[in-house]
Amino acid sequence: MAVAGGLSITSGAVFAKGEHEDDERPTDDDAADEPAAVSAAVRVAHFSPDAPNVDVLVDDEQVLADVPYGAVSPYLELEPGTYTVAITAAGDPEAVVFEDEVDVAEGFATIAAIGELEAETFRPEILVDAEPLPEDAEADAAFARVAHFSPDAPAVDIYADEEPLVEGVEFEDVSEYLAVPAGAYALSVRPAGEEEEVASFDVELEAESITTGYAIGYLEPPEEFADREFTVELVVDGPEADAEEEEPEDDYEDEAPHDEDEAPHDEDEAPHDEDEAPKDGDDEKDVDEKENGKEADGKGKDEVGNDDAAKEKEPADGKNGVDEKEAANGKDAANGKKAAPDHQC
Repeated sequence: MAVAGGLSITSGAVFAKGEHEDDERPTDDDAADEPAAVSAAVRVAHFSPDAPNVDVLVDDEQVLADVPYGAVSPYLELEPGTYTVAITAAGDPEAVVFEDEVDVAEGFATIAAIGELEAETFRPEILVDAEPLPEDAEADAAFARVAHFSPDAPAVDIYADEEPLVEGVEFEDVSEYLAVPAGAYALSVRPAGEEEEVASFDVELEAESITTGYAIGYLEPPEEFADREFTVELVVDGPEADAEEEEPEDDYEDEAPHDEDEAPHDEDEAPHDEDEAPKDGDDEKDVDEKENGKEADGKGKDEVGNDDAAKEKEPADGKNGVDEKEAANGKDAANGKKAAPDHQC
């Protein structure tokens, strides 16, 4: 197998050797001093619908770990050359599902795990990314191609806004890049030669973007893989891909959500501290509030907890009765204006 290429790769587009958290290859000692452009970069996409999470090894050194179905890794730096690439069940180096030599040339490439383990059709499909692009494209055009990796789907036609984009794409086929005007499209996937669609998607293609639409999953999923239905995954190719991949992305890394989940616990502690504050000097606050209720009301807005405690004893003038009842119930302290904001993982 060979990965052909020829693009210049900027250092920001790929993880350098040993830089990715799962990459166990030793880092280059001179990498920090010479962050020059690398000449080849490879990523892995897990599109085999009945395969478990996988680890990926290059020359017996792990580069990716626990990659789930549907995930696409960031690009990883590789020098041009020949490598032994192995794909194993996650955490089980003895369960090898693929191992073979791969020739890596300059440029970007994707190794997509496709087919099915049960049917013994599991294999890697190697795609050269971001080239060749149409030479006669308009200046603001977007570039897109289609890869058919759904094992039980027939040959398909892809329509964009009711106009045919590619036709007769069979399982394991990858179309050439097409130049299309940038903008929003309604994509329709139909069995070749038929009008009835099996899936539809809304997409936005930006000017000069380079994208692959991967048709993956089961058209009629088995019961044990009911959540792996037919879909189209849009993936940015080439030097612009890293911005897209980092945002989830890395959707197979579990550490970030756990760190974010801990934040609300730290923030929740603050209201408890505020609850304790009114306990000190309650008697003095009562006297002050009775003598000058309006002044107590004003302080209650500025000093969280201290004058809320006074309000809990006796409302100052009745004008803020709703707030005072909430303070008496402890709502200002526990669920009030300083409650932790919702987090989006």
